[in-house]
Amino acid sequence: MTSSPRLIAVVGATGTGKSDLALDLADEFARRGETAEVVGSDAMQLYRGMDIGTAKLPVEERRGIPHHMLDVLDPAEDAAVAWYQGEARAAVEAIQARGNIAILAGGSGLYVSSVLFDFQFPPRDEELRARLEAELIEHGPGAMFQRIAEKDPETAARIDPHNGRRLVRALEVLELGKDTHKAALPEKPIDWQPHRIIATGIPRDELVVRLDARVDRMWEQGMAAEVEDLRGHGLEDGTTAPRAIGYAQALAQLRGEMTEAEAIAETQALTRRYARRQVSWFRRYKHAQWIDARETTAADLLATP
Repeated sequence: MTSSPRLIAVVGATGTGKSDLALDLADEFARRGETAEVVGSDAMQLYRGMDIGTAKLPVEERRGIPHHMLDVLDPAEDAAVAWYQGEARAAVEAIQARGNIAILAGGSGLYVSSVLFDFQFPPRDEELRARLEAELIEHGPGAMFQRIAEKDPETAARIDPHNGRRLVRALEVLELGKDTHKAALPEKPIDWQPHRIIATGIPRDELVVRLDARVDRMWEQGMAAEVEDLRGHGLEDGTTAPRAIGYAQALAQLRGEMTEAEAIAETQALTRRYARRQVSWFRRYKHAQWIDARETTAADLLATP
């Protein structure tokens, strides 16, 4: 494996086995005399205390393998992808400087792409963004999406019309008079450095069952209690964390705006939709190797670089 890329990305939809595969790869590297470390690429796992709803691996289940870009933000902080890009790339370079292999593992497509490819992000304007955030709360995502469609139909065609944070960012860029970031992978992305992409997939009908069961387990494991605790650590003061799938619904449940059953059902529906978007994003990675992690072992993968 000495001639193989020193950066491996394990990507895919939520619930397809990315975390376990990353650990299995690190263990297989160790068996072959090399050391691998994991760099997280899940936007919500960046937050301290957001564990159950993000399926974050507990420290005791990480098999002693170093993990980076987990638990690095408070819930009130903003997880900006441009910030993540710099931090995650620094983590990758530090791992490689130690002579080790970096495994980028997660399912947040834009975050993954920001590391793997030569993404350039336009500037930010805190005052403008605060005004747009207020408009989003007052008028909702529909009106904001319509403004984007009028200003830049190409971006509107690629952006999720329900993702308020992405809508705010797109309008911020447009009003600053810069080229939009398109919220998507460029048609011909330029690699940041040599890498290998392993994408995990499961047939849609099977994945839906797994995702629905996973959301049920979240509430059984104490999702509402986790969110109640996070409220005391600034969860509702943030612009990113309180909108995360599952967390927004648990907050609504705690406020009496939803029953538990309604919160679970909405989280399941949004999780299914999010998984579809993840698959669509990662399908654009032309040189990705798609596997079913239930059927392909780490040893098999490293035997065929």
